[in-house]
Amino acid sequence: MIQWFLGVAALAAIIYYFCIKPISYWRERGVKQNDRPTWLLGDDWKFIIRKESFFEFTVRCYNQFQGTRYYGIYESGQPTLLIKDPEILRKITVKDFDHFTNHRNFIPEEADPLFGKNLFFSKGEKWREMRPILSPAFTSSKMRTTFVLISKCTKEFVNHFLKKNQKCIEMEMKDTFTRFTNDVIATSAFGVEVDSLKEPDNEFYLMGKEATDLGGFGIMFKFIAYSLVPELMKFLRITLLKQAVIKFFCDLVDNTMQVREKNNIIRPDMIHLLMEAKKGVHHKEENSDVNTGFTTVKEADLGKRHVTELTNLDITAQAVVFFFAGFDSVSSLMCFMSHELAVNPNIQTKLRNEIEETLAGCGGEITYEALLKMKYMDMVISESLRKWPSTVSTDRVCTKPYTIEAMNADEKPLHIEKGISLMIPIVGIHRDPKYYPDPERFDPERFNDENKGKIDPFTYMPFGLGPRNCIGSRFALLETKLLFFHLLSHFELVPVEKTQVPLKLSRKTFNLTAEKGFWLGLKRLEK
Repeated sequence: MIQWFLGVAALAAIIYYFCIKPISYWRERGVKQNDRPTWLLGDDWKFIIRKESFFEFTVRCYNQFQGTRYYGIYESGQPTLLIKDPEILRKITVKDFDHFTNHRNFIPEEADPLFGKNLFFSKGEKWREMRPILSPAFTSSKMRTTFVLISKCTKEFVNHFLKKNQKCIEMEMKDTFTRFTNDVIATSAFGVEVDSLKEPDNEFYLMGKEATDLGGFGIMFKFIAYSLVPELMKFLRITLLKQAVIKFFCDLVDNTMQVREKNNIIRPDMIHLLMEAKKGVHHKEENSDVNTGFTTVKEADLGKRHVTELTNLDITAQAVVFFFAGFDSVSSLMCFMSHELAVNPNIQTKLRNEIEETLAGCGGEITYEALLKMKYMDMVISESLRKWPSTVSTDRVCTKPYTIEAMNADEKPLHIEKGISLMIPIVGIHRDPKYYPDPERFDPERFNDENKGKIDPFTYMPFGLGPRNCIGSRFALLETKLLFFHLLSHFELVPVEKTQVPLKLSRKTFNLTAEKGFWLGLKRLEK
């Protein structure tokens, strides 16, 4: 009888400490939380079992507990503080950045070095060393040179469809745009020239598609396992990417570096900067007066830092994360923007008028400076990123204990422990009618000269906030502007029978994409 009682007591203690107590973390600290978060899975259980998209999960969480500045949630059972207040965001991402320097690294470096070593997941001093090395690759002056490379890809892309003897070409835009972004990344980052429309099964594209495919229960299982049992995943050395993909990118970078060193080839790209850094040569950020757009984020001054020796694996890790962002995130922006233009023909017409005026002013050949002066183009892209941010949410991890002081009557000072994650619900804030009236409506006029100055910068963050913002914002914006400039010069984007209106998001993948694809038509303009 006593043994039976002790067994029940031990089982009850295990259930309490491993199931009940972890999801009482915020309640014990006087912070509002969901009354009944799910054991182990927490508040994101619907996303995990694919009852909602990550986009929907983030909006749902943001809209809970109206009027609060923050509240507690559990992501895969882990306590996370969801921040809703722009002033708190300003403090944790900029003013008190030293307390929140890291992203949540759920992929151990020892298990998957290509993800664990890259700039996004790097921590502390390693991140502070790497960021200044990579920043010069994305300055305005470097974008001038990159402009030539992207322009070549853009013209080849548009000419491919101009050669088709069809008045309206029906296509799935996600597949189409990822082929374009693949070719841009291949030439501008790796120095490899491919044409993924002419050669649809080229290895570079197939490996890129494989690397960025975050659908399937296998990937979801890995994400959950990395969160719940990181030490086991590290011990088993289970990587997020398949070994064939890892080998492809490692071999690609190794071979690229060998060819460049042997033949003294210099290209103004990320690989070159990392090769220079490996030799101990570091480049500085150049000053520029060029306005690259409302959405462009500013680079923080991290000062001079001693850089440890870079390995080929370190260089490959940075190249892969750049490829990942450029391949999928930029193509997602293009997809959502093309959909909005197709279903809002008045906006598309206004943008095309600006394109034609700009082209006439340049004598028929677009220039870098003329492209960046296009105000309405910038407004349309800014609104696309407001309504459909490629990064649905981001995070910070508390690296030094921090206190959020009480402001409201129902608050008391909240002491945040080292290691606790904070969630920044980007899409929730972007769709809050308090900041953006009628948020479901696509309205580029929110970003005209009169209105954009009224926008609190901590309520608009498609490329993140503070020193850990997205390093490639200039690149992404330049690539998108060039693509739509040339595409809309020759075609009208129109809905077709397969176009889903209103658009619904897929719940089958972590990536932000449409439930039934982005089906549109390219209708040739009569000139």
